[in-house]
Amino acid sequence: MLEIVMKGGPLMVLIGLCSVLALTIFTERLFHFHRAQIDTEKFMVGIRNIIKKGKITEAISICDETPGPVAHIVRAGLLKHSETKEDIKEAIEDAGLHEVPRFEKNLVVLATIAHVTPLLGLLGTVTGMIRAFMKIQEIHMASGIVNPADLAKGIWEALVTTAGGLTVAIPTYVAYNYLVSRVDSLVLDMEKSATELVNILSERGEEYEV
Repeated sequence: MLEIVMKGGPLMVLIGLCSVLALTIFTERLFHFHRAQIDTEKFMVGIRNIIKKGKITEAISICDETPGPVAHIVRAGLLKHSETKEDIKEAIEDAGLHEVPRFEKNLVVLATIAHVTPLLGLLGTVTGMIRAFMKIQEIHMASGIVNPADLAKGIWEALVTTAGGLTVAIPTYVAYNYLVSRVDSLVLDMEKSATELVNILSERGEEYEV
């Protein structure tokens, strides 16, 4: 198998490096998402109950101890609990603008790999075919006899890079779409939690116990 891969030439090395980079990014993002994953509904129920008791400081402490973007934007809103509804929304939006890019980090690199590796494979095939036909021409010029096996050998060696590019691109594209769906899910949780927090703080008419 290694011998077949090496037949693809220098571009196969580049495609191999792309596969390593894609796997590294995907693994790191999965770990990051796993650390940020919480039961949002349960978290917001707890925050709601604490706010109803007027214990804003305790709610902020819980947010500090809870990982993930939902807790961070809720904390930003709680810090503005005594401000107007518009100020609370603005604080939450500002926090969200900082949180989302953290989860989208390197996704553009993953998408680029998914799109570029098939092109690298195609480039390798084209250059390989050129070399194969040049060799056939040399043989024909020297002896006048061309062995079909020489043509077949040159063609399959050239096609190795296309196969390699597609082998890397397909799972990378699937991984990219999966991570994008995870980001969209987190953004939805953040929006729901932000709306709920704003409503909770807006409905309270009594003084907060800080």
